[in-house]
Amino acid sequence: MIFPHLVDIEKPVQTQDAETGEVAVVWKPVLQGVGCKIEDVSVRQFIQSAAMQQEVTTMITIPFMQGVELKKDMRLKGADGQHFGEIYNPQGFLRDNKGGTMYITIPCERGVNEGDV
Repeated sequence: MIFPHLVDIEKPVQTQDAETGEVAVVWKPVLQGVGCKIEDVSVRQFIQSAAMQQEVTTMITIPFMQGVELKKDMRLKGADGQHFGEIYNPQGFLRDNKGGTMYITIPCERGVNEGDV
């Protein structure tokens, strides 16, 4: 599989301002520059799987990475080209059907997770 795009995988971390005591969420990199394939979900796909597709607008495929634990509270952020800066909120993680160690497909909602967890 060819991975023509790049994403950064980030996790939310709560920080507290030393002066005000205000708690805020900041996004810290877990992995940067991960090769991936980013595809918008077609209208046909959207209609065919309406139950799951309520929030899924994009499918992102990344290579399987041994020892990397992906969680739904993480986000993916476009790191190059036309997807640079785009935010993608994972709705789940689907391993490939060839033993589960080739790639992971991540159904995502685009444009969310700007700081709220």
